[in-house]
Amino acid sequence: MGTEVAVSTYRAGVVELLQALLRLDTVNPPGNETCAAELLRDYLEQHGVECELFAREPGRANLVARIRGRRDGKRLLLLSHTDTVLADPAEWAVDPWSGELRDGAIWGRGALDMKSQVAANAVAIATLAREGFEPAGDLIFAATADEEVGDGYGLSWLCREHPEAVQAEYCVNEGGGDRTVVRGRPVYLCSTAEKMTSPFLLRVRGRSGHASMPGIADNALVKAAPLLERLGEFRPRLRLLPETEVFLRTVLGDPADADSLLERVERLEPALSAMTAPMLGTVVSPTIIEASKQRNVIPAVCDIVCDCRLLPGTTPAEAEEEIRACLGPGDYELAWLYSVGGTRSSMHTPLWEAIEELMAAEEPGATIAPVILSGFTDSHYLREAFGTIAYGFFPMRTMDPELASRLIHSADERIPVEDLEFATRFLVGLARRIGT
Repeated sequence: MGTEVAVSTYRAGVVELLQALLRLDTVNPPGNETCAAELLRDYLEQHGVECELFAREPGRANLVARIRGRRDGKRLLLLSHTDTVLADPAEWAVDPWSGELRDGAIWGRGALDMKSQVAANAVAIATLAREGFEPAGDLIFAATADEEVGDGYGLSWLCREHPEAVQAEYCVNEGGGDRTVVRGRPVYLCSTAEKMTSPFLLRVRGRSGHASMPGIADNALVKAAPLLERLGEFRPRLRLLPETEVFLRTVLGDPADADSLLERVERLEPALSAMTAPMLGTVVSPTIIEASKQRNVIPAVCDIVCDCRLLPGTTPAEAEEEIRACLGPGDYELAWLYSVGGTRSSMHTPLWEAIEELMAAEEPGATIAPVILSGFTDSHYLREAFGTIAYGFFPMRTMDPELASRLIHSADERIPVEDLEFATRFLVGLARRIGT
């Protein structure tokens, strides 16, 4: 996917740009992503890339860069976001905003999620612009605000207010690219679908009273305890979606006998087990509980907020039937709060074929397998607005996937330089392949 000279160019450029991005504090809230958008604009314009900033508010800018296509071909969007979650310096071995190069890796908040992909996207499009690349359809790079919180300053706002800036037939975003070895064969995971987040409120009712005389009251908090235990034991009906069937055929050879799927995956590759379970059904996690505000008052109401993730195609009504069956009868109410996401893209596309061919060329014998993300990304805005074929894929082969998953949103986040260079090279090759 490139000569040795090109590889060394990728490494120097992408390391320097990522370090500069990591030194910008774009923790959301408040975000302050404009500083990152301006840094990227300055870098890209030096290489002849057309750039524009779009901002609902001055401090929350989104950058959109573009190499215009020479004819009416398919547009490819390299999508990423510049905001990060918070970081407590006391928990880190380095300053979270240092961008320090240590032990062959670049450290800092956002090194994995996802300023590394921001930097790689920027270097890829800058490299192509320098080379005079003229794609058939527009090659677009978007570095957006507000992905971590979703208050309407980022991609959702762009799709609604400036659709012409980000509309594309194909998109590559975060959410995949982990490498594992299954039966001696390298497999890279590519997210083609995302679960819907549908949190619900479980309200348990009782009767208030003075805490010194519990016999005269009906403690809603105590009544909630067995319901919490039942939710902890919730086991959904297993559903095999097309994406899951292909994934399981890749890792197991034969996905038959659904009842033993998780056991078989764990025996083959324990790291895959935790990923597989959410791909098979509804997931419920109680996360917030609120009852009495006073120590000496027995609560009449106990509210439990539950994070709930549904497979694409599953409705809250269908999930509620399963959840109520688990809870059984009781003095409680269940109310859905909202639903977001739950979208998917076909695996049978030129984009999938291009990724598969590039990875096989990079690592002989390697293949890619689809996965359903247990959460969701900004890709769902594109799928809903434009019908975009959007995949999550940022290939990494040096860092252990389990370590990477533990470092995201945690202390000592970092990315190996080898992986950063590898992914940049892949993105350049993908843009060439799609743009031909």
